[in-house]
Amino acid sequence: MDTLEHKRYFSTNLLLWYNRHKRDLPWRRSKNPYYIWVSEIMLQQTRVETVKPYFERFVGKFPTVDALADAPEEEVLKSWEGLGYYSRARNLQSAAREVKEQYGGQVPDTKPEISALKGIGPYTAGAILSIAYNKPEPAVDGNVMRVLSRYFLIEEDIMKNSTRAQMERLVVELIPEGEASNFNQALMELGALVCTPKSPQCLTCPVMEHCAARFAGLEDALPVKTKAKPPKPEYRLAALIEGSGANAGKVLVRQRPAAGLLARMWELPHILGPSEAGEGQEETNQLQLRGTLAQDGWDARPQELFMTAEHTFSHIHWNMSVYRCAFLGGAVPEIAAGAAAEADGSAAGSAAGSAGGQAPPSPLYRWIDRADMEQLAFPNVFLRILNRYFG
Repeated sequence: MDTLEHKRYFSTNLLLWYNRHKRDLPWRRSKNPYYIWVSEIMLQQTRVETVKPYFERFVGKFPTVDALADAPEEEVLKSWEGLGYYSRARNLQSAAREVKEQYGGQVPDTKPEISALKGIGPYTAGAILSIAYNKPEPAVDGNVMRVLSRYFLIEEDIMKNSTRAQMERLVVELIPEGEASNFNQALMELGALVCTPKSPQCLTCPVMEHCAARFAGLEDALPVKTKAKPPKPEYRLAALIEGSGANAGKVLVRQRPAAGLLARMWELPHILGPSEAGEGQEETNQLQLRGTLAQDGWDARPQELFMTAEHTFSHIHWNMSVYRCAFLGGAVPEIAAGAAAEADGSAAGSAAGSAGGQAPPSPLYRWIDRADMEQLAFPNVFLRILNRYFG
């Protein structure tokens, strides 16, 4: 079989398979480019089954580009809560505002325009243009690179830009005329369901008869991929400060800065601790945590270890010890005033009073109960802690 026939066989059989076996996914029920855009952003680093309910709730709450553009960021982050990688939500809303202002709320259908939007890289641009607008643009993600590496026996490192460019050119050659939408989705679907990272289901593959990696016995070895640097471990000490008096039944949380990791999300106060927990470390941990809280104007005494928790980001891994703390109500006035002066009040919103009826020392802090959690967006690790506490 020559190269042209080899490619034609691949494309024809892949499309036949997809039309019979494609999953019923909520974003496939429409060619709405906004819906496809939202789904592609959500699916980055996240499993399909996890995304489905989030997608339906999100487009139910923000059904159009304009609705997303006009929504308060807090609502958008709350709707994203639990999906992780929250910069995706911020970039999505920022780009929606660009689309509203520059294109009248219509997602652009040209590569230069859509690629200029915040948070949209080559893959997402290709996915929207091909799936929504049926334009013959490549959409090369991890699933696609795995399929192509195996079928065409491409042994170059898929982490290299040159390899990605090679595969994008190959996809353009493979797309049958008028079938860009289905073909790109078929490629992704084959990688997700059949040509999986481990133990590929070769016997059920629609293109197995001419798969070069299968003939060479390399289906488990491909694709070649440089291993990413493991996330750096960090040991953190968190304070679960329990209110008293008017704030009985509540705990103290703070809002993160307006930029950086988990920007503007809410969390329990926490600090970077020693490199790792060791025996006899509890007293030192508690003293260190209490001292840092005092610097922020809070007099709270750690009493006992409530729980431990872990969370992995792309570049760091948090190992967290959470200490139950008694609030003693003695904020340090000088530090409180300084913190309030330096804090961005607009980022934190209003805050409830302290146990003694005084305003909290910084607008970045507030007391919350279970009901307040429905209004504030928390990273997953703090959701787990607070749900356990209130639950």
